[in-house]
Amino acid sequence: MENESPDLQLQGLHYLTGAPVRIAIRQGRIAGVEPLNDPPASLRQLPWIGPGFVDLQINGYAGMDFNTLPIAPHTTSRLSRALWSEGVTSFFPTVITNSEDAILEAVSAIARECEEDEAAGSAVAGIHLEGPFISPEDGARGAHSRAYVRAPDWPLFQRWQEAARGRIKIVTVSPEWPEAEAFIRRCADSGVLVSIGHTAAAPDQIARAVAAGAAMSTHFGNGAHPVLPRHPNYLWEQLAADELWTCLIADGFHLPDSVLKVAMKVKGDKALLVSDAVMFSGMPAGTYESHIGGKVVLTPQGRLQMADQPQLLAGSVKMLPAGVSHLVKRGLCSLGEAWEMASVRPAKRVGLPFSAGLEAGAPADVLLIEWGDAGGDGSEPRIAGVYKNGVSVWP
Repeated sequence: MENESPDLQLQGLHYLTGAPVRIAIRQGRIAGVEPLNDPPASLRQLPWIGPGFVDLQINGYAGMDFNTLPIAPHTTSRLSRALWSEGVTSFFPTVITNSEDAILEAVSAIARECEEDEAAGSAVAGIHLEGPFISPEDGARGAHSRAYVRAPDWPLFQRWQEAARGRIKIVTVSPEWPEAEAFIRRCADSGVLVSIGHTAAAPDQIARAVAAGAAMSTHFGNGAHPVLPRHPNYLWEQLAADELWTCLIADGFHLPDSVLKVAMKVKGDKALLVSDAVMFSGMPAGTYESHIGGKVVLTPQGRLQMADQPQLLAGSVKMLPAGVSHLVKRGLCSLGEAWEMASVRPAKRVGLPFSAGLEAGAPADVLLIEWGDAGGDGSEPRIAGVYKNGVSVWP
């Protein structure tokens, strides 16, 4: 990548401690983190500094989409670069429920660009296949097309994996299918992370899925029926399963603060942030045409809703900086914990080396955020600098 520097030093407030530090970067890796002995008189002049964000679920951004076929040329390359402005240094393009051929075409296009473009190949940590092995029931299915929902099928999945050049690393599955348990076990044995989502599964089905190797929950609390039994239900079962890491959308619309608080307390360091961003993310407020849901309205507050049913969400448009901001400003956790939920923890869950954070020897995916006293004055975070493998990529 262009502008590579063999020796670079960055300074800022450590995202975990708030202490002023200097980070040395050599040959794309962090060489050391030391106290900054000559900080400015006002520490507010320094940006916060921490690891780059890792987003496990990106459907699209700024008008680009991984699910509108044919995928426009250079979508993966352009979107990888566009996400730098949101502090995202690694992400998972997410392909949702569709026909066999459409999914094959989508994963093939993403994989091809990852091989042809260095920036895309470095930023794309894997593909997230969200469906079609999900619940056919209204509510649990969400906005996914009922016409293409189907039972887990290992030979079919292998066809897609071959087309993706082995890049499918996460697959969202509902355990309610009789075929699910064997499918989950084969995925786990092959190194593919199975995430439970868009499900209407019974408690025993959730338990068997976890025993077979399911390891995560996709956008917990969303893609669910609007009304559930008091108990038992599939949300309680996923919360109670210690083995499951939990992805949360913290945009202020998808989950109430009370649900975020409970999930974070129960899951501890297995609570993760995702954006689940759709193509309207990064676009101005207005009315748009969605390929899966007709007309949608993006409000000035960042809520994406159905035009004819404003009470229904039509997807997520707020990115990880907004999720971090929401958690911190609502007092749900510290800046350090929110930052880790958006960076180190997802990297750890999917086995990326960036899980080492700012430790010496870690890949130098580093993010600088200007945010004064971390939102205490009502301000929002501003991405001030992004480094990918030690190379400045933003601004």
